[in-house]
Amino acid sequence: QERLVESGGGLVQAGGSLRLSCVASGRTFSSYNMGWFRQAPGKEREFVAAISLSGANTRYTDSVKGRFTISRDNAKNTAYLQMSSLKPEDTAVYFCAAKYGGILSQVSDRYDYWGQGTQVTVSS
Repeated sequence: QERLVESGGGLVQAGGSLRLSCVASGRTFSSYNMGWFRQAPGKEREFVAAISLSGANTRYTDSVKGRFTISRDNAKNTAYLQMSSLKPEDTAVYFCAAKYGGILSQVSDRYDYWGQGTQVTVSS
């Protein structure tokens, strides 16, 4: 069982940067692919990025490629989302999620555990 807690959200101006963190409390963090999703008011939850067990493979939605970087530190049971060149359309609640084994996925239903979310607001 993995319990996930996100942090690092906040208010930032367009063009700025934030780093989100997701700390897992379970003992098998390295057995999970990690993903980041976001949900803006009035919109459905959207895939943002995912990273494989060791961090060797990553995947991003087109709208964040070149601006966001997902990473993980298995020794710290932590996944990260480094967000740069932020745009107002990035404003959303960001969730981290864990998917046991298998391959990377951008489908939210494939993930087993979810954090509570952290708010990111980008002003113009």
